[in-house]
Amino acid sequence: MAEIQPFRAYRYDTNRIALKDVLTQPYDKITPAMQDAYYAASPYNLIAVEKGRALPDDSPQNNVYTRAARTIDEWIAAKILAQDATPAIYVYSQDFEVPGAHTRKVRIGFIALTRVEDYDAQVVFRHEHTLSGPKADRIELLRRTRAQTGQLFLLYDDRARQIDTWLEQIARTSAPNELSDEFGVTHRLWPVSDPAFAKRIQIAMLEKKLVIADGHHRYETALNYRNECRARPGKSDPMAASEFAMATFINTYSRGLTILPTHRLVSRLANLDFERFRKNLAPHFDWYSYPFADAEERASAYTEFRKDLERPNHGRRAIGVYPGAIHSGSGAFYLFALRREADLETLLPEISEAQRGLDVVLLHRLILEKGLGITVEAVAAEKNLSYEREMDAALAAVDRGEAQLAFLLNPVRVEQVTKIALGGDVMPQKSTDFYPKLLSGVAIFRVEGRIEG
Repeated sequence: MAEIQPFRAYRYDTNRIALKDVLTQPYDKITPAMQDAYYAASPYNLIAVEKGRALPDDSPQNNVYTRAARTIDEWIAAKILAQDATPAIYVYSQDFEVPGAHTRKVRIGFIALTRVEDYDAQVVFRHEHTLSGPKADRIELLRRTRAQTGQLFLLYDDRARQIDTWLEQIARTSAPNELSDEFGVTHRLWPVSDPAFAKRIQIAMLEKKLVIADGHHRYETALNYRNECRARPGKSDPMAASEFAMATFINTYSRGLTILPTHRLVSRLANLDFERFRKNLAPHFDWYSYPFADAEERASAYTEFRKDLERPNHGRRAIGVYPGAIHSGSGAFYLFALRREADLETLLPEISEAQRGLDVVLLHRLILEKGLGITVEAVAAEKNLSYEREMDAALAAVDRGEAQLAFLLNPVRVEQVTKIALGGDVMPQKSTDFYPKLLSGVAIFRVEGRIEG
């Protein structure tokens, strides 16, 4: 049973602060250059809390986490961050251009609290494994600040789009909060404090199962923090704030739900022989080439190649390969299409049926491992593999000599993500890239006291 609760969020006072100067991307997407830019944008930029700078003289008494705690307390005291007067559910929309597609979409959802559940309760489901380092970082930040500044991204299934219809009705009104981020995404927020609206959402969500799209480390941090709070002396309170986590809820049938592929770049591979590589894969894949001799032919070949990659003939699963220009601008794009007679159950007996349906699994276990000898251990160590979201950027890396091969993928489908998660399975790392990301600081949940259920 998915329990949803409205809450009194802390939000920036927009009469004093321009949101574009203070909100950030999620902590795990912030590069050093982005961190510098956020610090330069405003003394009240959330970066000081979300992902503060480490200093050479940091100590147990003065460090990234203690400074974040002091900062958020100071901002609340100065009313830079003000708590809403009444509990609300926050309608949140993002208007964006799909990278590489030049089409615009609008994704709409709502921000609320959800009860933190153990995975074996079969309410919240993951589709990725987590790493110990990010969880250690996030729980220390939560212990010190007692605040969730970023939202979980949770998927729910509503084929009839009943909740979306309610959200879209609200979104037709002027948004009190609006900004465009550094990627050109327009974010809009509508606080809705009407108890009847909250009750409708709660009832509609009651029987839903929730799949984590983004925020696996933050969810498990919330679980661990909940358990720490339960272990303290005193009577356990089911409505304690530590029993809940802040999330944005998005329908799997949302018209704006977008997953981008994450392409792979191979480098530092000794004695790479492309002809031998193709022969190694011949038992499992047919290959097709799109050759070019100059820049004009390259543009035409690329257009044809990309069309066939995104819509392969007769439904065959296909993966793109680019070895770069051989000489004087000549070269080829390649499409490797899985043979119809390929028996994946025999080829990949240790992989679940659902995972065998993922192109990224074909790439890693058949093409990289069997074709190039890049083992699972080498991938985990990032010895020969790096990642790139933009297809054109992956091709450019090969052309510049920074990579030997680019492997180009189609995005995972949302139904594949939910099928694997609900089946208790997990996906390989870097399988999904839900776009755009949810901004941190749009709403802040102070994890202290109890909520008004």
